[in-house]
Amino acid sequence: MKKNRIKPLWVLAAATALLMAGGCANPLLTPAVPDIADYLAASPSPEAPTADGDVAVAGAPLELAACVRIALADNPVGQAAREGVAAARENIGIARSRFYPQVGLTGSYRRWESHAFLPDSLSGAMASTPATVGPTDDWSAGGVASFYLFDSGRRRAQLLAAKAQWGAQQAEQAAVEQDIALNVHQAFYSLLAAQESLRVAQENSARAEDHFRLTQDRKSAGMAVQADVLRAQVEVADRHLAIVRAEHGVRVARGNLNLAMGLPAEMPVEIDSAAPGAPVEPAPLADDLATAMEQRPELRAALNRVASARSGVSAAKSEFGPVVKADARYGWRDTEFTPEDKDWLIGVGIELPLFTGFSRTHQLQRARHELSKEEALVRQLALTIRQEVWDAHSRVQEAMEALDAAGTLVASARESQRLSRQRFEAGTNTITDLLDAEAAQARAEGLQVEARWNYFISRAALARAIGAMDTK
Repeated sequence: MKKNRIKPLWVLAAATALLMAGGCANPLLTPAVPDIADYLAASPSPEAPTADGDVAVAGAPLELAACVRIALADNPVGQAAREGVAAARENIGIARSRFYPQVGLTGSYRRWESHAFLPDSLSGAMASTPATVGPTDDWSAGGVASFYLFDSGRRRAQLLAAKAQWGAQQAEQAAVEQDIALNVHQAFYSLLAAQESLRVAQENSARAEDHFRLTQDRKSAGMAVQADVLRAQVEVADRHLAIVRAEHGVRVARGNLNLAMGLPAEMPVEIDSAAPGAPVEPAPLADDLATAMEQRPELRAALNRVASARSGVSAAKSEFGPVVKADARYGWRDTEFTPEDKDWLIGVGIELPLFTGFSRTHQLQRARHELSKEEALVRQLALTIRQEVWDAHSRVQEAMEALDAAGTLVASARESQRLSRQRFEAGTNTITDLLDAEAAQARAEGLQVEARWNYFISRAALARAIGAMDTK
């Protein structure tokens, strides 16, 4: 009989080993990795409500504010930040749930047999008493409830930590949205700069072709040689090549703007090319530094993490205190499938760990070190932000001075080119002098385009540095 009892155990053990060995090949134990096509099938359309309630769609010029709204709605990074805030908010609900009673239903079945240990005096007086109890069926069903009456402040500390983490996630979401808005500003201005560079290249090409025709006319009149014609023809080819480069720059810039908005790079999107306004002097550096300390969302997130770490210290301290818990159970228990005998209990218990291998002490020290780490990160972040504001403020000043210098340079180059053309038409100047003046004008206009849009990009970077980037 013993061998018959042991054989099923060996069969069960062998079956379990086979299941474990084939677990890697079991499709039920293989994670379902999604296909990238599931995330590329439905590309978002560039739609965003305008200030008047209209909708800017693909094919219609998009203003900068509309591009920002599209990016905040469709950029996956922004969506991930919003989901992080929602998850942190659910953690508050989890922490708050510990203040409520925990109620549930239980049901179980057991078949058991146990040796009956009786004192020698009873075993001698009751010689017929069996040495074992069972085997018997044990069916039970009912409801259970428990409630923490006192936990030394643990639940409160956990709830405060969850709320602080939620605040940190909200601040981080604001930082992500400002980063997205900054990327859109930079990409938008870069596209405008590329379009203006293309316009300048086309104007330079038209001017080079006009000079080429003028040189041909002078050669026909015997006032120029073939070398001058060839030199002008080379200049025309070079200007055509500049147009090709400028067109490529426009395509790349448009793809970068689409990426910043969370749209496919190949989606055709047109932007409003209206000038964003005249340059404006930035606020004093001291005012920008003070604004950054108040508005930078990264600082708010870091301060919330400090508050969460402080709550973690309180939670670790609560481990040294007692826990008082109330328990209740009511149900039925019997040897039948439908038990009829009542089975209930109600009571209050207290727990106070006396020695846990110094684990509570180590947990408390770890929480204190984490708090010190977060506080040190706040100090470092404040220094970093001040440096970013200082750098961004300096770049705005540099961009404004460069824009003024570029305007003077363009005016001088245009006048030089005009005078050089007049002298060439009068025969007192060579084609080399004219083409040199033309090249100088092209360089000056290119520098002016770069300086103009660098100013607007630097202003956007300064707004982001002080935490005032518009995300509405």
